[in-house]
Amino acid sequence: MTDPARDGFPGPSYPLGSNPSFADLVRATEAKAGGLGEPDVGMAGGGRIGIPHGTTVLALKFEAGVVMAGDRRAVEGFSIADERIDKVFPADDTSAIAIAGAAGQATEIVRLFQTELEHYEKVEGDRLSLEGKANRLAQMIRGNFPMALQGLVVVPLFAGFDERRHEGRIFRYDVTGGRWEETDYHSTGSGSIHARGTLKKRWREGLSRGEAIRVAVEALYDASQEDVATGGPNPVRNIYPSVKVVSRDGVIPVPEDEVRGAFEAIVETTHEAHKPQGGSPARETENHAGGHG
Repeated sequence: MTDPARDGFPGPSYPLGSNPSFADLVRATEAKAGGLGEPDVGMAGGGRIGIPHGTTVLALKFEAGVVMAGDRRAVEGFSIADERIDKVFPADDTSAIAIAGAAGQATEIVRLFQTELEHYEKVEGDRLSLEGKANRLAQMIRGNFPMALQGLVVVPLFAGFDERRHEGRIFRYDVTGGRWEETDYHSTGSGSIHARGTLKKRWREGLSRGEAIRVAVEALYDASQEDVATGGPNPVRNIYPSVKVVSRDGVIPVPEDEVRGAFEAIVETTHEAHKPQGGSPARETENHAGGHG
């Protein structure tokens, strides 16, 4: 018998005409109705439609599971489209997905994925394994490839608590639906290379929940200092990264006060709170010396 966790959902007929794949049911319905095919995101004059893009998300393991986090900014080209977008969503009770890429398309895939997992559980009477969930998401991203060729690229991170292995696991994807498992941490999006540098320095095995949250916030903060599309913490407007903890207790959002506290601790440690505004230290030294001349 075909293994759903390895090959996706099997094709033969199901009792009472049921199918554990909600996406397959939608696709079959569209085919019978004569769907219009994939839309073109280009414009008649050769221009392009302004599409909001989510930027930087990350995931890292800690002693009891996985911490997932994302900045709150979405951009349209060189303009800020949204400063409070949420990029980390629960997929079901024990897994979560973080999105980077075309925000609207990514959110739609997340909603379909959530419904897919719920539908499978109702039809089969059991949850899909974490490996099966990761494989099914890979199939959905592969199905989005025609849209990716038109600019609607979606590259998520997926993480969950594996109840069979009793540990947190992280999966990353490419635009073609390729799926790989990460052993410690990963980030994706425009600021991912900078976030990954911080994760590489700060991550260690056996991090506590609080330590992992601080590492996640620091990685996003560092990315925001180097990548204009990544939004950093903004105490004035009370905007902080969205952070969720995935463990055997479920997918639990980290309170904003705790995220704020982690950011303030980072700023205090790096002594960035008391820097003078404007200018560089070298220029200020020159001006000071010239004043004594």
